Amino acid sequence: MPGKNLSREEAQQRAEAIGVESYRIHLDVTSAPDPAAATFRSTTTVVFRCSAPGTDTFADLLAPRVHAVTLNGRALDPAEVFDGVRVALPGLAAHNELTVVADCAYSRTGEGLHRFVDPADDETYLYTHFEPADARRVFANFEQPDLKAPFTVSVTAPAAWDVYANAVHEEITADGAARTWRFAPTKPISTYLTAVVAGPYHVARDHYSRELPDGGVLEIPLAATCRRSLAPHFDSDEIFTVTKQGLDFFHQEFDYPYPFGKYDQCFVPEYNIGAMENPGCVTFREEYVFRSKVTEAAYEGRANVVLHEMAHMWFGDLVTMKWWDDLWLKESFADYMGSLSQHEATGYRAVWITFANRRKAWAYRQDQFPTTHPITADIRDLEDAKLNFDGITYAKGASVLKQLVAYVGREPFLAGARQYFQRHAYGNTRLADLLEALEATSGRDLTAWAAAWLQTSGVNVLTPQVTVDSEGRITELAIVQDGSVPRPHRVAVGLFDQDTDGGLVRTARIELDVTGTRTVVAEAAGRPRPALVLVNDDDLTYCKVRFDEGSLETLRASLGEIRDDLARALAWSAVWNLTRDGLMPARDYLDLVLRFGGRESDIGVLQSLHLQAKTALDLYADPAWRAAGGRLLAEGAVRELRAAEPGSDHQLAWARFVATAADGPEELQLVRGLLEGTARIDGLDVDQELRWTLWLALAAGGAAEGPEIERELQRDNTASGRRQLVQCLAARPTPEAKAAAWSAVVDSDELPNALVEAEIAGFAQAGRRDLTAGFTAPYFAVLEKVWEQRSIEIAMRIVGGFFPRHQTEPAVLAATDEWLDGHPGAAPALRRLVTECRDDLARALRAQECDRA
Repeated sequence: MPGKNLSREEAQQRAEAIGVESYRIHLDVTSAPDPAAATFRSTTTVVFRCSAPGTDTFADLLAPRVHAVTLNGRALDPAEVFDGVRVALPGLAAHNELTVVADCAYSRTGEGLHRFVDPADDETYLYTHFEPADARRVFANFEQPDLKAPFTVSVTAPAAWDVYANAVHEEITADGAARTWRFAPTKPISTYLTAVVAGPYHVARDHYSRELPDGGVLEIPLAATCRRSLAPHFDSDEIFTVTKQGLDFFHQEFDYPYPFGKYDQCFVPEYNIGAMENPGCVTFREEYVFRSKVTEAAYEGRANVVLHEMAHMWFGDLVTMKWWDDLWLKESFADYMGSLSQHEATGYRAVWITFANRRKAWAYRQDQFPTTHPITADIRDLEDAKLNFDGITYAKGASVLKQLVAYVGREPFLAGARQYFQRHAYGNTRLADLLEALEATSGRDLTAWAAAWLQTSGVNVLTPQVTVDSEGRITELAIVQDGSVPRPHRVAVGLFDQDTDGGLVRTARIELDVTGTRTVVAEAAGRPRPALVLVNDDDLTYCKVRFDEGSLETLRASLGEIRDDLARALAWSAVWNLTRDGLMPARDYLDLVLRFGGRESDIGVLQSLHLQAKTALDLYADPAWRAAGGRLLAEGAVRELRAAEPGSDHQLAWARFVATAADGPEELQLVRGLLEGTARIDGLDVDQELRWTLWLALAAGGAAEGPEIERELQRDNTASGRRQLVQCLAARPTPEAKAAAWSAVVDSDELPNALVEAEIAGFAQAGRRDLTAGFTAPYFAVLEKVWEQRSIEIAMRIVGGFFPRHQTEPAVLAATDEWLDGHPGAAPALRRLVTECRDDLARALRAQECDRA
């Protein structure tokens, strides 16, 4: 029988044969508080039809033990029909009932039913995460998105616990030390969207009401939960405010009432992703419960995630893709609608700046890998699906939708969405179904648009060409489009000149369609040559932007003087892409950051500049200049920290960057002084999270010993504190520390997902490359073993995290090529990850050549 990596063909064959009517699931998790208990009891009854009686099929289940399998009243021998990943179902009837009783495993990888013990109070917490195909770790099912059904769930748990699921609970019955929670049936949903959260969670409650066009009233109970030990930090009122703003927006624009009853938002520990759109029971990583001071960008980012997941209630949950090829039908729309709703319905006004500066940077990077794929991807199996939750599916897809709105208009776009929901509610769709709705409301034929934007890969480059006459007036402004597939772009071209105060201000904005390889901007003719030509002003399309030579010289002298926040963010994004592409020396980019970063008003952009400057130094700078560059960056960070407004977000951001960039004894002495209170920066509160950041700087710089770092845990004996401690210990520049981190992750599967992440992050510090150079050969030696023996989530972290990306030497590139050439039969998903790591390394070598030149 085939393995657990379900293929698209198998899913199609099963969907043609069966249709699911209902699931009844009971989980008994009373064993969860016992650390010796590895499993819980799962009982599933699924009722389904078969279009061709006599057909054989299978149900999905990953479980250590199956006690009973009953099909249509007939007991099947588990030893004969269960192979560890699938339950064979022979000889189906026209109408079938399957019951499976199994012991399923508690998880420490964030997949399936994850169990966590809070070190602050020893309380146990559970939550599920199933996307794309881990519901089968918790109950037997048909694990594919197009076999939707209503789910009726019950959970027996310790009596002191609360339990949350997709639907409202109808009954709670007590039985000694346990209680059983019975939930109402859900609407038809896919298996990956089911959810259970259980434990002694702290809960805050609220309510949302809205009058409906038919005169009725929509009532939505709201809840927000977190671990009890985090309750003092839980700003649930702010979360409810954003939630209500989002519900107002989506009801207004979608004209389809929220379909899933209640709306719980559960912030859970050791979560692998940002959040998951389980209808009625959304789960978030608990890092969004801020224990210490964070910048406004963090609150903006959390609000964006809240609204992204809410958009999924319609795009993804109400209407779901048939197979993972059309994953973009939910993720791209949620990414775009989350940003649109945040901009229009909340108090956060920097949303599109963040989108242009951070989300699209993710997309540009992913789209330039040799493994790039169209937005509508070719997803052969579940491993492919797992890897396609990437920058193309999310951020490029959202960028393309933003371009589509500019192309067809906002109201036709939203009208098409409304028609799409009405026509396909509780069903499954493909690309053609959405295009049909959008064409009907916009009056445009979107066939060519979809072929160019959704069904081809790669990013276009738009470059202005400016010619002027003897009087300095434009004779022609043209936009040249490079890329394997020229696309139609609706763009705005901004012309900027200096005002009397020296600021760069927009003097003209010309909106037009760019088609083919060269488009003339006719409206620009006769105008005085501007100081700066910014193609894709207002960020209407998805492209990389280049500059004519005069504009680039203007940016080198005056980038920080661009008065418009979005235009300045786009300029920063463009020069970063020039650096990544080996067209601007890394030292020039660092010079821009050092000269203009301190003037950057948008805190999200500033934090991006910090991250990119460190990347430029560590990966793209000439190694012979890296020490000098590191000194400049560290000294500049300290200078800006001292100059920042006391108590401001910018001061906090620069303090964190000082720790990141600390390069010598002077900065490390300041870091220790801030920790010990012997140094002071007016207005800077050295709270617990900042303390761990400072400890990491000392650890990585070889200025702190293990025992003194471990004593910090006495101040912060929490889950976050333990993760931070693990990272600090792994970051120490000693052979022993690196060997211990490697062994903890590679030689054992005992660590939970959060500590795997922490060990890798500490190991992979850029300093002292000599200490990690010896792990290059072992890395390639263990790749296939890791992929075969670990869950895909953990395997992905190991493959990407331990790749020797800081060993920027041709010999390491050659070793990577040798592995790829020598392992043609390795799992395609594994080869894709290694290929992408290889491409990052090759890019770093090219950038270093540019910097050296």
